[in-house]
Amino acid sequence: MSLPHTTAAHLLAATCIAAALPARAVGQSPSPTALPFRSVQTELFATPNSFSNAWGDYDNDGDLDLAVSLGSGEVRLYRNDKGVLVSVGAQMGMPQAGSHELRGLSWGDYDRDGFIDLLGGATAKDKVTLVLRSERGRHFTDVAPAIGLAITGRSSRQTNWVDYDNDGDLDVYATDRAGDNRLFRNDGGHFRHVFVGVGPTDARPTVGSCWFDFDRDGDLDVFLANQAGATDALWRNDGGTFTDVAAAAGVAGPTRTTAEGGVGCAVGDYDNDGDFDLFVANYGHNQLYRNNDNGTFTDVAASLGITNENHAVSADFGDYDNDGDLDLSVISYAGASGAQTPLNALYRNDGSAGFVNVLTKDSPLNVADHSVQFVDFDGDGALDLSVTDGYGPVGGHFLFRNTLPDADKRRSLSVLVLDANGHQTRFGAEVRVYDRAGALLGSRLVVAGGGYDAQRAAPVHVGLARRGRVTVEVTFMSRDGRRTQSVRHVEPSRYRGRSLVIRERP
Repeated sequence: MSLPHTTAAHLLAATCIAAALPARAVGQSPSPTALPFRSVQTELFATPNSFSNAWGDYDNDGDLDLAVSLGSGEVRLYRNDKGVLVSVGAQMGMPQAGSHELRGLSWGDYDRDGFIDLLGGATAKDKVTLVLRSERGRHFTDVAPAIGLAITGRSSRQTNWVDYDNDGDLDVYATDRAGDNRLFRNDGGHFRHVFVGVGPTDARPTVGSCWFDFDRDGDLDVFLANQAGATDALWRNDGGTFTDVAAAAGVAGPTRTTAEGGVGCAVGDYDNDGDFDLFVANYGHNQLYRNNDNGTFTDVAASLGITNENHAVSADFGDYDNDGDLDLSVISYAGASGAQTPLNALYRNDGSAGFVNVLTKDSPLNVADHSVQFVDFDGDGALDLSVTDGYGPVGGHFLFRNTLPDADKRRSLSVLVLDANGHQTRFGAEVRVYDRAGALLGSRLVVAGGGYDAQRAAPVHVGLARRGRVTVEVTFMSRDGRRTQSVRHVEPSRYRGRSLVIRERP
């Protein structure tokens, strides 16, 4: 077995530890140390042409399972059995082959029966989207044509389950890299295309889409990362209409050639000031937009050490070292079409010192060219890293377990946000954690997916810079505006290996 971007020994080593760099000020030369990640189940995951990467608890047993789409048309479903993943796709009704691969896998409980369903987007004009409805966690059945979500003529890279109209059920936003995006409203389990020809039915070539309430008015807005030289979009949700305010907000992107453009996006409060910032992975320079808390953003990428110019496709925020601030994984590649090799970055957030890329080119973590997700798949309190490689001659989907010391793993809290019926429909809700004195320890978004084949229906993870009881505050979107509820005197140590569940009040 030969690999284009690492060695076979790296791939198959059960204990591979990545090379990394310690904290430093921006501009200083780093020295190597070790990142706390170990590759697991490498032979099982060494499958070429791995694209989508979606995590969710399909069987409601309390841990996260994994769905991966392959170039063959197969959708791999891995059941998580106490931290060991077992391939169960064939017996669960997942596609085992097809004339095209599915992209934009996305979990969401669209029929509100308490079990998450899986959508897979079509990537060819003559193919259809699949919606694999969960039969109470025992089997999956494709219902896309019956519920109005076949979505033909689409080049899919990202799909969002999101309640844009605050009516309590999940709608669908389907980006299209080669045609109009489409927003489908859920009316009693059947979907209807809305805003036809206007608003979020955006004709620009969109790959990534991130939903969050940037203007704090109680409904979810959507940022679009657009390719082929197009400007990016920020469609403000005004209830019955959407308005593109990207230019006024400062997030339309730089002047681009047709070879440049936005691909993925990620939302997170990297500076712990309580509002949500935006990272955009680009062909070209990447942007990190700091939220100015007045409806505008400022690009601070270069000043904070994110200066790479590359073919970046996907990104995710996550506090992998549990120091209380969000780090950033960025997946990119180098080389011409057909000969791409991964060129990934893992930016550790050093607070006021900025971000430091702690990956070297020969790191065992430098193996992806498609999707990335930070998830605590083994429930030990530390975020693990899940990535996919679609273009390499060997390729694969890779899972790296976080090996932080146990004392560091304990400095975290997992929070699962549910609707009033106990279902996972509250994508876009906001979680904030405060210490006993009322100081903000961190803000997290229940993300709806961002770009290039990555999504999760999962608890949020908050690393805690200091120990002690905390207050957890969740902000829900509603037709009455932003509704906030709190749980006080939470002892994080009581939730080791499980999540604090916060259910929306009716």
